[in-house]
Amino acid sequence: MKKLHFFVGLAFVFALSLAGCARPPVEEMNNAIEAVTRAENDNDAILYAPTTLARAREALARMRQEADARRFDVAMAYAAEAIASAERAIAEGRAGAERARRDAHALITDLPPLIAETEHGMSAARDAGLDLDFDSLEGDLNGARVNANQAVEAYSFGLYGEALAQGRSARNGLLDINQRIASAAVAVPTKK
Repeated sequence: MKKLHFFVGLAFVFALSLAGCARPPVEEMNNAIEAVTRAENDNDAILYAPTTLARAREALARMRQEADARRFDVAMAYAAEAIASAERAIAEGRAGAERARRDAHALITDLPPLIAETEHGMSAARDAGLDLDFDSLEGDLNGARVNANQAVEAYSFGLYGEALAQGRSARNGLLDINQRIASAAVAVPTKK
């Protein structure tokens, strides 16, 4: 009988020790993996929140390391961090895309008047007989028009970053033309 009590006691101690062992936070870890995967598949998060997305990936990697080391409480904390960072990356991505959309729209809206102003300035410079390479200016103006059209096209497809890049290129080209015209106008000697 004493042997039976010993084995029952030993079994009870063994059962208690098993119950005391922490179990892997499987649900939390799966949720973290899903959250980071969602963020990694979100184009806006990739484009506009790469640092936050990198933090989510890092937390996920640390979660796995801690789970492998059987430090499940720490793994669960990293899982929560990965989820929070992934959700933040998606939110920052949306905000960044909206900001880029607004900026691209404003830039695209500003380009037609700037093109018209540049055309008028070139015409006035030609009429004034300013010493300029008008063929070069015309080529640069055509390049700016192409960039402006590409900006509008990119914007229409929701490619706001590309629209901004093309729009800025067009604006910079137009500003350069206008600067060259202004410099040539200043260089003309005034009559007294």
